[in-house]
Amino acid sequence: MTITTEMLEQTLNMFVFLAVELTLLFLIISYLVGVLQQHIPPAKIQRILSSKHGRGYVIAAFLGAITPFCSCSTIPFLKGLLRARAGFGTMMVFLFASPLLNPIIIGLFVVTFGIQVAVFYFVIAMSVSVIAGYALEKMGFEKYVKTEAYIEPQASSGCTGKPDIEVNKWLKIWLVTWKDFKGVLPYLVGGIAVGSMIYGFIPTELVASIASNENPFAIPVAAVIGIPLYIRAEAVIPLSAALAAKGMGLGAVMALIIGSAGA
Repeated sequence: MTITTEMLEQTLNMFVFLAVELTLLFLIISYLVGVLQQHIPPAKIQRILSSKHGRGYVIAAFLGAITPFCSCSTIPFLKGLLRARAGFGTMMVFLFASPLLNPIIIGLFVVTFGIQVAVFYFVIAMSVSVIAGYALEKMGFEKYVKTEAYIEPQASSGCTGKPDIEVNKWLKIWLVTWKDFKGVLPYLVGGIAVGSMIYGFIPTELVASIASNENPFAIPVAAVIGIPLYIRAEAVIPLSAALAAKGMGLGAVMALIIGSAGA
């Protein structure tokens, strides 16, 4: 494949776009979560998402479905829930459902693929989110969460690194937000770089040919392609419609959307 100036430009433009968008999303969402924690008692969040009954998991899935978060911006919210000691299983349900479902995504599905496909996607995404969260809790995966994830980072000032109790509460929220951001920055940059290269250098015609209905491995291949691509579901749905028009199977389209938005 000959690398053209257009490919390089598309790759660079996508890298800059994703880097700016995801950085702003992470910082803004993290800060807003910190502000919310100042006004919403942790006990209230814990009561909502700590139910061990099926209702708690369903509520968590619906909460995820109405929040317009991508998978990147869900993580800061999840860290806030961890610090509030919310239920592990219901938090996992929220984590899975949030980037895959929201009113904008469902609306785009209806317009692009029709109401039947939209309803099918909604039911499957909700069901998988609930089942995955429930299974992770029952299998005891909570023990693998790092201990420091439950501890709110201490804001510090000066060169000593010691907590400063005089720090303004808004500044303290920002310092905690910035510390969280620095922790995920290497992974964020790596993911953006891989996704940008795929976006710029892999033609849609090639993706469609690999993931056609004739290929029995179309669905897993589409899912694997989607994972490093990282595009919000709202953005990948129009792309998926173009791929479907070029011969990509509907199952592979679903896998691409779920892989890119959720993983």
